[in-house]
Amino acid sequence: MKDQTSENKGFLTGKRVVVLGGSAGIGLATAIAASQEGAEVIIVSSNQQRIDKALEQLPKGSKGFAVNLTDEQQVKELFDKIGPLDHLVYTAGENLVIKTLQDMPIAEAKRFFELRYWGALTAVKYATPHINTGGSIVLTGGAASVRPGKGWSLGASICAGMEGFTRAMAVELAPLRVNMVAPGLVKTDLWSDMAVTDRDTMYEQIGNQLPVKFIAEAADIAYTYIYLMRQTYSTGQVIIADGGHVLV
Repeated sequence: MKDQTSENKGFLTGKRVVVLGGSAGIGLATAIAASQEGAEVIIVSSNQQRIDKALEQLPKGSKGFAVNLTDEQQVKELFDKIGPLDHLVYTAGENLVIKTLQDMPIAEAKRFFELRYWGALTAVKYATPHINTGGSIVLTGGAASVRPGKGWSLGASICAGMEGFTRAMAVELAPLRVNMVAPGLVKTDLWSDMAVTDRDTMYEQIGNQLPVKFIAEAADIAYTYIYLMRQTYSTGQVIIADGGHVLV
């Protein structure tokens, strides 16, 4: 892939953007979008092979680190190694289990908070001292906190927790801006455990129910993260990007 950085004069030219969970899905799409705006991009994931594959889609000079984001010491060492940065994006998350409360093992439910909630909190703690003036943090939740379906007690709880954390950090870390993106259903690897035919049927059925009549690709959601980096007058905000799911 040719080096785009020298050709771009976007608003992120000369800025460093760190994307945790940036080796796939929405995270990788956001890293690509940031690089197209001229940013120096650093992606972080737990899997080195996925990082290497993702770097093939990013401009020359992009970096990647394999880190367990649930390990506090590894996260601290990561940001000490990276040094100054301008924007932090947290999109890390594993496949959520959709189960009713009666069918859900409590120990399993607790484990899902480790990466999606506690991982984000840990990252914000150790990244904040390194974020340059005028920078921002963009976290990730989900539209399930506003309109959960049956079996979404776990997902909705995590998303709601992230909303509260985002608003609290916007106050505590001011003037550093802290915002959150709340996607709806998106075509990403989070649904890779499903059979292809079942997944395609789900996309078609839910897409037809949405006002926009389609399910987003990861790149569609990435624009929202870019917007929140650019919008210097927004903080403590949650932007829902769900195709109108909360309306129907």
